[in-house]
Amino acid sequence: MVHFKSDSGPLEEPGVARLAADAVRKAHAVGLLDEAPDFTGLTYPLVKQVVARVREAGVGGYAADSLARTDPADVEALARELRRIDAWLEESPLPDTEWPRLLAVLDRDRLAALLNVSVSSVGRYERHERTTPDEIAVRLHFLALIVGDLAGAYNAIGIRRWFGRTRAALDGRAPADLLAGDWRPEDEGPAHVRALARALVDSPAT
Repeated sequence: MVHFKSDSGPLEEPGVARLAADAVRKAHAVGLLDEAPDFTGLTYPLVKQVVARVREAGVGGYAADSLARTDPADVEALARELRRIDAWLEESPLPDTEWPRLLAVLDRDRLAALLNVSVSSVGRYERHERTTPDEIAVRLHFLALIVGDLAGAYNAIGIRRWFGRTRAALDGRAPADLLAGDWRPEDEGPAHVRALARALVDSPAT
């Protein structure tokens, strides 16, 4: 569970705090924040700065503008707009920032295998020599969200190992086994992998 400083304003409301943490976590996961968030030091002004960066990236503009105008004392309105921003981050692939973010954690060979593309294609997409196809951008985004969830429990080495370790929750298979071929995020296997990673956000269990 995330705890905030006593002077965190509306983030002292547990529901708002959780929604703010999720939005900040996802903004970092998709490469919109350079440094990993320090949740113990998270304040409402910092959350607003993150939301402004999300808006600059073309995500959730209406919700971001609405949150900027919302009275911090109106926790219901804040929660509503944070949910909308979180949903837009969840649904909006951002390959330009997600390629470097994932390659900072996963090596090219591993990322290429998880995306079912060649290593040379990874390089061309990352360098903007070719436009990332929609189906690859969707997989890349899904992996970025998974890595974002894992980052609270593992360092980069641990995240890389996580994809290759078998899991009882996956019927003895490794996450990488269920992220093979031309998979889609809504497929059963990948959905189970995401749920397993997401569980780490609220639990120290690995």
